[in-house]
Amino acid sequence: MNIEFLRDYCLSKPGVTESFPFDNDALVFKVMGKMFLLVSLSSHPLTMNVKCDPELAVELRERYPDAVYGAFHMNKKHWNSVNCESDVPDNGLIGMIEHSYALVVKGLPKKQRAAMNS
Repeated sequence: MNIEFLRDYCLSKPGVTESFPFDNDALVFKVMGKMFLLVSLSSHPLTMNVKCDPELAVELRERYPDAVYGAFHMNKKHWNSVNCESDVPDNGLIGMIEHSYALVVKGLPKKQRAAMNS
């Protein structure tokens, strides 16, 4: 997966915006103002941080020990860093993005979720 695909995929989701709130390197994707994915534009290999259910986070780290690990500078119980150029298949990477997006949407107030669908 490359940065262009990652960006296009994230921006195709309802309610998603992108910004650089921290610096000119950390591209952040938010749904209705809540972060669900962060990616460093200068990281080689390309690495994304995604929100994750704690039990699934551990399972993914065990399944892909060289590619998935607790996210640096984030709550490692709820966030994974994922090497996008690893042995994790693209559909697995997309699944992690979908899961992160869904977790954040689930936590939004009903009014915001309703606004996404209108």
